[in-house]
Amino acid sequence: MKKGFTMIELLVVIAIIGILATIILAAVTESRTRAADTKVRAQVTGAKGAAEVYFGANSGYGTSNLSQATGLASCTGDLYSDTNSGMRLYSNAANYPGGTRLICVENLSEFAFAASLSSGSDYWCVDSSGDPGTISISNPSSVTATDDSCTKLDAR
Repeated sequence: MKKGFTMIELLVVIAIIGILATIILAAVTESRTRAADTKVRAQVTGAKGAAEVYFGANSGYGTSNLSQATGLASCTGDLYSDTNSGMRLYSNAANYPGGTRLICVENLSEFAFAASLSSGSDYWCVDSSGDPGTISISNPSSVTATDDSCTKLDAR
């Protein structure tokens, strides 16, 4: 009698390995997505403190401005360009996971800062009036310089 594996046994083992690899790949992809979203949330939440440092040093958030950034770009404007408060680091898209879109709005008394999450139209937003949270912006090009709060940015 010959010793060894039959073709059926080998195919069954290969199928099991393929199923396990698919499950592991899905779990790893989901973990990476959650990690990227966690980084975005932490960065945007940290921007709130930097904005308050800027406000204290300059008696306001700067002149009315709207800017958007992605890739290696940075938001523009008095608040978002400031290095002393650290806001320039928070408003630089290169410091976020690839593909993150930033929306930066400021005027003298209010600001709103949002970064896209991996879901596409969801953004993590912080503004001068409250705690950070998730908002939905399906059309970022519709944002205007008067959208200076997360509430105004939501559902754009």
